[in-house]
Amino acid sequence: MGLSWMAWTWPTAAFFIFIGLCFVAMSVWEYADPGGGPRHGILGLDTTRGDRLFISLLGSAFIFLAWLGLMGTPLWAPLGLALVYAVCVFRWV
Repeated sequence: MGLSWMAWTWPTAAFFIFIGLCFVAMSVWEYADPGGGPRHGILGLDTTRGDRLFISLLGSAFIFLAWLGLMGTPLWAPLGLALVYAVCVFRWV
């Protein structure tokens, strides 16, 4: 039985496992160093680590959706773009 009714693929499962691991890692990081030192970034907002994670996940979703709509598969190139985007968000936002 399991999750077969949802027609999940390994990449889909890996995606959701990655999101879950991000939340666990951020929770451990927040427990070890509370507050996260809000920063005033280039967007003009004061953001914490959680805010930057949310912005990077949301932007990455748009990168993947745009790539799928314009180019189709494979998805290695948008994965690279999303990783670079996330690094930039955590560095400068």
